[in-house]
Amino acid sequence: MNKHVAGACHMALWAFLFLSPLTYWRGLGFNFVHYLMTCMSPLLLMIVFYLNYMVLAPKLFVAGKHRYDLLINVVLLTILGTINHYWMHFTNTIFVPSYRETDTIGTVAYIVRDSINLGVFAAGATALAVARRWVTTDQKLKETEAARTKAELTNLRSQINPHFLLNTLNNIYALTAFDTPKAQEAIQELSKMLRHILYDYQQPLVPLKDEVEFLQNYINLMKLRLPESVEIKTEFNVSNPQQQVAPMLFISLVENAFKHGVSPSEKSYIHVTIEENNGTISCNIQNSNHPKTSDDCSGHGIGLRQVQRRLDLSYPDGYTWEKGVSEDNKTYYSKIVLTHLNQPQL
Repeated sequence: MNKHVAGACHMALWAFLFLSPLTYWRGLGFNFVHYLMTCMSPLLLMIVFYLNYMVLAPKLFVAGKHRYDLLINVVLLTILGTINHYWMHFTNTIFVPSYRETDTIGTVAYIVRDSINLGVFAAGATALAVARRWVTTDQKLKETEAARTKAELTNLRSQINPHFLLNTLNNIYALTAFDTPKAQEAIQELSKMLRHILYDYQQPLVPLKDEVEFLQNYINLMKLRLPESVEIKTEFNVSNPQQQVAPMLFISLVENAFKHGVSPSEKSYIHVTIEENNGTISCNIQNSNHPKTSDDCSGHGIGLRQVQRRLDLSYPDGYTWEKGVSEDNKTYYSKIVLTHLNQPQL
């Protein structure tokens, strides 16, 4: 609850209780001294309430020391209930001519009644203190979890840079061995991508058009070293270019397609489709399936594991990811659909 609202509620409650004695005058006429003396009852209620709310409940009840809290309250309420009864008895003997003293049983009954009234406020204060502690603890847990999630996302994104650069530089190195002009062109494409990494990639979210451009530059770079027999198709249908998305979320999938979808001896193809419509983004990648041999230990699946974790952290309950091999074992597919993009995490 907002602090200002809570403060207003406290003030309204005590204003009502301190003004309530004014409603009980019947033909006696208003006497300010009499009114002040009758304010002893709400004053004691206030003392009991805040003593429990600010001291006893936080230090004893919330800490698990329930017995001590109960014992102190029983003694406190009995003493204050007795004080309240005799104070009101003293007040009535001064200002109420028709007032008659009660017998012992009546006195005990009044003390018990006043103690119970005080006990209700003590219980209410304890309940509020426990609720406040629960809300504060829950808020701190959420803040800690948010900080942990943000730190993990930052760490995951930082891991993508060396992983991506290593694969890209290996491809450029291969080009230098047989086609220097293409290697130079590849370096130009890489510089465009590095510009994206250095500036846009530092943000938690980037416009989808920038991410599409980054993927297109990467695909153009990879095509430089592939023979013309490899079919590369790209299709980008984006209705809202400014739609925000986590940066470099799809690059590992595209890398994976080029890494495992191209064979030097068999027909190969890679199809990349990214669509955005009404705030929903889908990335659909299909490539010829050429599984690694048992001797190939490259990759280790790090990129895909990073994608999975980033999806879990950035779009919890807001994505689907279908991936696998077709029934004829000739096509590997991977399709990610992002929804609820108006409120992404971090």
